[in-house]
Amino acid sequence: MTHVLDSRQLRAFVSLARTGSFTATARQLGLSQSAVSHAMKTLEGDVGCVLFARLGKKAALTEAGEQLLVRAESILAEMANAREELTRLGQWGTERIRIGASSTACEFLLPTVLREFKESFPRARIVLEPGDSAESLAALRQRRVDLAIALVPQREDWMEVTPLFEDELQFVVHPAHPWAVSGHVQREELTRETYIVYKKQTHTFRMIEAYFAAENLVLPSSIELGAMNAIKEMAKLGIGVGIISPWIAEAEIESGSLVALPLGRRKLRRQWAVVTWDGRRRSFAEETFIGLCRSVTADAPWR
Repeated sequence: MTHVLDSRQLRAFVSLARTGSFTATARQLGLSQSAVSHAMKTLEGDVGCVLFARLGKKAALTEAGEQLLVRAESILAEMANAREELTRLGQWGTERIRIGASSTACEFLLPTVLREFKESFPRARIVLEPGDSAESLAALRQRRVDLAIALVPQREDWMEVTPLFEDELQFVVHPAHPWAVSGHVQREELTRETYIVYKKQTHTFRMIEAYFAAENLVLPSSIELGAMNAIKEMAKLGIGVGIISPWIAEAEIESGSLVALPLGRRKLRRQWAVVTWDGRRRSFAEETFIGLCRSVTADAPWR
């Protein structure tokens, strides 16, 4: 088995190589001369060659010693850099936290969470990677982020899931739309509308598709958009019937510029959660962030 070089011996070796004096090295390191001499003999025994030519209390590097000096200085410099980085990271509030989240979470949830988080961790470095739920979970799986705020279609073995809240997908329509005027949706009218939905290949779209398939209905035409905000804006213009969760359009529903109506007798609910790697020890900053997500969503008026 190859022996790992002792960092204390390397430090003594570099000091002796620079000073050429056992006395000066002992003074520099706060050791006795015999301790320095013993350390060098042990190091030479470990590497299997003579590193110094000794002339009384003086020492001069051999060819092998010159080669080791280059490596030893590099090793000690790397160790010093590592210690400096760890010291900096260990200082209160300087942690890095990488978050994957949808544009919806970025707009409606994260501003409040991050404002409170920064009060506790003012020097924390926050890295936000936006993407839909599938993209955020993929980033987490690839370890590009530390946690993801996402819809969880199916729990997998590697996931640790902290539930946040459930929401319900509903129709949103212009206030002059016949459904808004009558206050309810006629089943026979469902196939006559144009629907504004979140893009295909997302969990939300698949949920909508499965919901209407279970009702033996196929939505005839749709406009696919990549942002929930865009869906509600187009619904406000009367271009079609949006399908979103009402909390995303809370201000518009309160002002009367949009009207929310249930999809049917059955509710279509989604589960939002913070997802991390199962078994991975979370930092205090991450635990605090998750706690704030739970607190903010628990107190949200749209729950």
